[in-house]
Amino acid sequence: MKKEDLRIVFLGTPEFAVESLDLLVKEGFNIVGVVTMPDKPAGRGHRMFESPVKLYAKEHGLHLMQPVKLKDPEFVSELQSLRADLFIVIAFRMLPEVVWQMPRLGTFNLHAALLPRYRGAAPINWAVINGDTETGVTTFFLKHEIDTGDIISQERVEILPTDNVGDVHDKLMHLGARLTLDTVNHILKGDLVTIPQEELLAQGEEATPAPKIFKETCHIDWARPAVGIHNLVRGLSPYPCAWSELYDATAAESPAVYNLKILETRVLPEEAPDGSTPGTLIGDNRRLAIVAGDRRIIEILRLQPAGKKTMTASEFLRGAHLPESALLR
Repeated sequence: MKKEDLRIVFLGTPEFAVESLDLLVKEGFNIVGVVTMPDKPAGRGHRMFESPVKLYAKEHGLHLMQPVKLKDPEFVSELQSLRADLFIVIAFRMLPEVVWQMPRLGTFNLHAALLPRYRGAAPINWAVINGDTETGVTTFFLKHEIDTGDIISQERVEILPTDNVGDVHDKLMHLGARLTLDTVNHILKGDLVTIPQEELLAQGEEATPAPKIFKETCHIDWARPAVGIHNLVRGLSPYPCAWSELYDATAAESPAVYNLKILETRVLPEEAPDGSTPGTLIGDNRRLAIVAGDRRIIEILRLQPAGKKTMTASEFLRGAHLPESALLR
């Protein structure tokens, strides 16, 4: 079969998925349908948000579907009418079996981790939060349990100490597009050799979870070791951002003086004096240096006060009125 004859339906939503779709289109593959999320209101003006995948499909004249429910009989019928040989899923919703079992060559997913590590909704975030030094992308065939299907291929990439989740996202987006193309080419040739994920786990080892990120996940606990706090900030920057609240320690019942999103930090070599309270600001007013639970000191480099733009710590300090007994918690 020629690549022009391989009928592909692509399912995805964010920019991460567009990179792979664009590469397939540029390589001349026959994308007979694109499925993405319905439009939804967003922002203060509640303007309707169109997903990056939708915008790309419209720009390139691709057949577009935006089902509200993936089991809807009309949507399922429309999918069947496309007579697709292969479905490709990247950063989309969990598919019902009636959908992913439809194409004769199967449905494969591109996952932004080295499965079976980081199964779940936020694999890139958790790799950085946990201080991993490498991650990667995996293509695998879908089966009933999420992120558990047989692995087709994987590619690895280094996580640098200076990388935040945005940096790693972009690396994996480009690497994932190349792996998606490579996977489709192997499916076209019929020379795939897949590996059950269980074979990659040592005896007694379990797959690493990557659960969804919630607001409380992002809240900094200053009693944690400094490196863990620093990695949390990296793993949530630039979005959704780690956060903390700055209080006057002498007025424990008062509301927060500042609500802060924290985008960039570094761990300083010095230690705080014995008995220092985690979350306490230390030193002069020229830097935001905070005591962590292991007495190491974290310096905040970039932050965003509630209702303000992102700024450097020095810009914040020039306009801030910090209480003498400032405490982050």
